[in-house]
Amino acid sequence: MKVKEKLKEIQKGIRFSIRNKILMLLFVVALPCLGLAIYLLVSIHNYSTVYGKIVDEMAIANNYNITFKEKMDESMYKMVVGYTNSDIAKEDLVWEDPFELIDNLRQDFSALQRETQSQESQIWLERLLQNADNLEKQIRMIESNSKTMGQYHENLEELDNNIYILTELIQEDIQYYIYYQTKSIDFTNQKLNEEINEFLIICSLLFVVLFIGICIFTFVITTDILRPVKELNEATEAVAKGDFEVRASVTSGDEFAALAQSFNDMAANMEALLERAKEDERKMRKADLRLLQEQINPHFLYNTLDTIVWLIEADETEKATEMVVTLSAFFRIVLSKGKEMISIKEEEQHIASYLQIQEVRYHDILEYDIQIDKVLYDYKILKLTLQPIVENALYHGIKYKRAKGYIHIHGEKAGDLIRLTVRDNGVGMSKEELAKVQENIEKPCQETEKGFGLANVNERIRMYYGPEYGMKIQSVQDGGTIVEITIPAVL
Repeated sequence: MKVKEKLKEIQKGIRFSIRNKILMLLFVVALPCLGLAIYLLVSIHNYSTVYGKIVDEMAIANNYNITFKEKMDESMYKMVVGYTNSDIAKEDLVWEDPFELIDNLRQDFSALQRETQSQESQIWLERLLQNADNLEKQIRMIESNSKTMGQYHENLEELDNNIYILTELIQEDIQYYIYYQTKSIDFTNQKLNEEINEFLIICSLLFVVLFIGICIFTFVITTDILRPVKELNEATEAVAKGDFEVRASVTSGDEFAALAQSFNDMAANMEALLERAKEDERKMRKADLRLLQEQINPHFLYNTLDTIVWLIEADETEKATEMVVTLSAFFRIVLSKGKEMISIKEEEQHIASYLQIQEVRYHDILEYDIQIDKVLYDYKILKLTLQPIVENALYHGIKYKRAKGYIHIHGEKAGDLIRLTVRDNGVGMSKEELAKVQENIEKPCQETEKGFGLANVNERIRMYYGPEYGMKIQSVQDGGTIVEITIPAVL
C-alpha cells in the first residue's frame, strides 16, 4: 500500500510530462507548416476555380463566334428567298429558327453577363445584347414583309443593309468579349504569379522565423529534458563513489522530477542503511572485543597454567606439553588473525581444545562428545560461536551437578540451513530461570543482567545473518539444557 500511495503522490507531482513537452514541440513544428500548406491549397483552388470559369465562359462565347453569324445569315436568307413565314420554314429540318437562335444567344450571354467580372467584357456584353434586340426587330420586320406580296426586293435590301450588318456587329461584340476575357486570363495569371511570388517570399521569411523559433523552442525543451538527466547522472555518480548525502535537485515538474524524488528517497534509505550497518559493525566489534576479553579470562588462564605447573611437578611432562600445545591452539583460533569468519572445522578444533584443557581439571566430572558432520567442515561460521555455549554448559550445568556430567556437541545440514546443538545433562533451569535467560538473549548484550556469553553469541548471529537466525534454549530442572544454533549454509 505504501508503494501505491507513493506512486500516486509522484503522479500528482507531475505537472508537465515529457510526453506533453514532445507533443508541444511537434505541434509547434507542424502547425505553421500545416497552416502554410492549407493557405497554398486554398489559393490554388480559388484561382483554379476563377480560371476554369473564365475558360468555360470563353468556350461558350467562342462557340457563338464560330457558328452564330453563319447560321443566322443562312436562316434569314432562306426566309427571304424561299419562305413566306416561319411556320412553313419549320418543316425544313436544315433550317434553324432565327428567333430561337436569338433566344439561345440572349440566355447564354445574359448568364455570362451575370458571371463576368471584367468591366470591359461587361460593356461588350451589353452592346451584344442590344444588337441582339435590334436584330430581332429587323427579323420580325422581314417576316412581316414576307407575308406581303411584292416585298422581295425590299427584304433583300433589308437583309444586306441590316441583318448582315447586325450579325457582323454581334460577331464583333463576341470577339471583343473573348479578347477582354483573354486579357482577364492574363491578368489572373499575372496576379496568380505575383501572389505566388509573394507567397514564396512570405514562406521564406516565415520559414526563417519558424526555423529560428523551432531551434530556440527545441533548445529550451531539450535543455529542460537533459538538465534533470545531467543532474541525476551527477547524483548517481556521487552515490557510486560512496557519497550517500548527495541529493538531486530537479524542479521540472515532469517524470524526471518524480524520478529524482525516488532517487533522493533511495539515497536517504541507503544512507540510513549504511549508518545502521556501520552501527552494527561497531556493535559487532565491541561484542567481539568484549567476547575476546571474556575468552582470555585471567582465571581460565591462571587455572590452566596452574594445571600445567602441577603436571610438571607430578613429573607428567608429556601431559603438560600436550596441554601447552592445546592452549596454544585454543588462543590461535581465538585470535584468527583478526578474521570474523572461520570454518566450522576450525570452530570444532577450538571447542575441542577448550574441552581438552577443561577435561584435565574436571576429569572426574566431565565427559564430552563432538559429532559434527564432516560435510559442514568447509562452511563458514562466526568465530567464538560454540565455545561460550560449551563454557556455559560446563560452569552452570555440569559443575553444579556434583556427579559425572556429559556434554554432547552435534552439527548437521538441513537444506540451506546448518543446525548446531550443545546438549548437557547438568542441573538445568527452572521455568522462571529459563524465561529470564530467554529474555536476556533477545536483548543487546550490553543490557543483559545474566548470561552475557549467550546474549553475545545470539546478537552477533542476528546482526550478521539476519533476525530469522540465532539461538533457541530448552531446559528442564535437573534434566539438563539444550542450546540450538541455526545459521545459513554459507561457503
